[in-house]
Amino acid sequence: MHKLLAVFLALFLMQAVCLAKDPKVLTDDAITDQVRIKLAGDPIVKGGALEVKVENGVVTLSGSVDSQTQKDKAGSITHKVKGVKQVVNQIVIKSRIPGK
Repeated sequence: MHKLLAVFLALFLMQAVCLAKDPKVLTDDAITDQVRIKLAGDPIVKGGALEVKVENGVVTLSGSVDSQTQKDKAGSITHKVKGVKQVVNQIVIKSRIPGK
């Protein structure tokens, strides 16, 4: 009886290890959605108008923001999203025209 229990326990543990090694792969669409949600919800970035493109886990950000701080924060937020392998930050900073 103890041998049978040991065999079942060993099989259960092997199955748990196999499942842990095969994490769910996130699709580019799922990554895009998560990045957009995070950027739009950030009070500094206010990134609802930024464009997000994802290809094989590589995220390209584009659009414009008012400050370098917003651009840097957008890149940082994006990099932390699960499934993101690399961030290409092409966001431009709006130039301020004196007198306007």
